[in-house]
Amino acid sequence: MTQRDDDKNEPKAADPFAGLTIDFGGGDSANGNSGGPVSFGAPIAFNAPPTAVELPRAKRPGAGGPNDGGDRDEHRTKLLIIGSGPAGLTAAIYASRANLEPIVLAGVVPGGQLMITSDVENYPGFPEGILGPELMAKFREQAERFGSRIYDVDVERVDFSERPFRIWARGIEYRADSVVVATGASALWLGLESETRLRGRGVSACATCDGFFFRDKEIAVVGGGDTALEEATYLTRFASKVHLLHRRDSFRASKIMVDRAYDNPKIEVHTNISVEEVLGGAKVEGLRLRNIATNDLTDVPMEGLFIAIGYRPNTEVFRDWLDVDEKGYLVVHDETGSKVDGVFIAGDVHDHRYRQAVTAAGDGCKAAIDAERWLEAQGISEATTATAW
Repeated sequence: MTQRDDDKNEPKAADPFAGLTIDFGGGDSANGNSGGPVSFGAPIAFNAPPTAVELPRAKRPGAGGPNDGGDRDEHRTKLLIIGSGPAGLTAAIYASRANLEPIVLAGVVPGGQLMITSDVENYPGFPEGILGPELMAKFREQAERFGSRIYDVDVERVDFSERPFRIWARGIEYRADSVVVATGASALWLGLESETRLRGRGVSACATCDGFFFRDKEIAVVGGGDTALEEATYLTRFASKVHLLHRRDSFRASKIMVDRAYDNPKIEVHTNISVEEVLGGAKVEGLRLRNIATNDLTDVPMEGLFIAIGYRPNTEVFRDWLDVDEKGYLVVHDETGSKVDGVFIAGDVHDHRYRQAVTAAGDGCKAAIDAERWLEAQGISEATTATAW
């Protein structure tokens, strides 16, 4: 017989409290009852399993925080974000996760420059690449999942003179305790119908974004400033030949950049040349060029066209309120701040150096965190924990 069998047959020890009574006699009690023996009832089973207790469960708050619901003013918010590119929507994701319930005024053409970009292969997390519009749709879906309210309207004017700040879009006034300006910058284009039709099909305004797709191809770059010469030089890493086309006989670019272009065996410089038409059906197949001096037209085969005639920051409605530099870009103070306390800046609306989706997204993250901490310091929002980010 095993020890386990012995244990089964061994008599159990008596419960020392079984049938215990206590006599509280000694006169009438305070409530009129006389004292007497009080029985503890049945023996206490100390080895009985604990009784499960059902605790009340808190209702899970909806997306956007515990105050999300129909009782809030749809035109009033703690944080309003202007712009819906990578910077604006990243700011919305972070702000909504911090329960700021942001409003995003996305513009009538939302999504930023990536909406006219075909394949994006340099954004982390997509090893096979992703279409620009698809990437921005995912940004938006994620922002909306956490409660961001997104309206596809253009901002017409703002008033940053006092808080709450006032912003008007399509005739509606929005009010916000803080604002993130993430309106980006728009590439300048030649204005040709064929150029518009073939954007993303051989026509691009971003060598860093799209240069890889033109490996061993003969391509052209249009422009005469530092940006054009930088992009032409960069594209020689991929293209078999880069034709630099400039409508004037001299360059606005710095002398060192011009000298580098002329000295590069893969760059062929053409001055006094303008692009009259981009040739091709489903993709770029050639260019129709005009000689400014002779007015002659020439069709040349070409597999790609990069427009590098500059960018226009979308800052018109803010110029009366925020600092702008000599190129028209907003001036940032202390990472994401502006000259107006409570107004923050993110993305290409101030960044004319990198102009990348991933750097814009990082800017949006920083602006949202700075805005949340500023609101907390003002006593407008409660402190969040690190896990909110």
